[in-house]
Amino acid sequence: MLTEAEIRTFVDGATHYFAVAARQSAAVGSPYLVTSGEPSVHEYVGVIGISGKRNGAVCFTAPRSMLMVLLMRMNETDTSDETMRDLVGEVANTISGNARRDFGRDFVISVPSVLAHHGSTFTPPTTARPFIIPINWRSHSAKLIVCLE
Repeated sequence: MLTEAEIRTFVDGATHYFAVAARQSAAVGSPYLVTSGEPSVHEYVGVIGISGKRNGAVCFTAPRSMLMVLLMRMNETDTSDETMRDLVGEVANTISGNARRDFGRDFVISVPSVLAHHGSTFTPPTTARPFIIPINWRSHSAKLIVCLE
């Protein structure tokens, strides 16, 4: 089970990402634990596998509309599916990479894998229950899903 300080690491990573990359802060809702079933996801899902002292995954999921506005804030004009996939993977990777500073070098992160489009599902790779960290930016909602043993 994640501690409050560990959850704070991911909350801070998410808010920092939006403040720097989008030059506009995001509001983070209250993190909550998924008690049954798999967490619901949006159209795009970036997944980072975690190994070492902790095992599991960190996942950032967002709707296309949010990613499109984020790309515009970054002065990117290419809004193709491939660019959306790259962006959702980059967000997941950046937040996980920043968390590695707090967790230490034994917090090993994988390259991002990306799931896209309606009907995508995220099955946590461990028996640990996932924490959902809601992220609200402008009029859009996304989630950071943290599932670590």
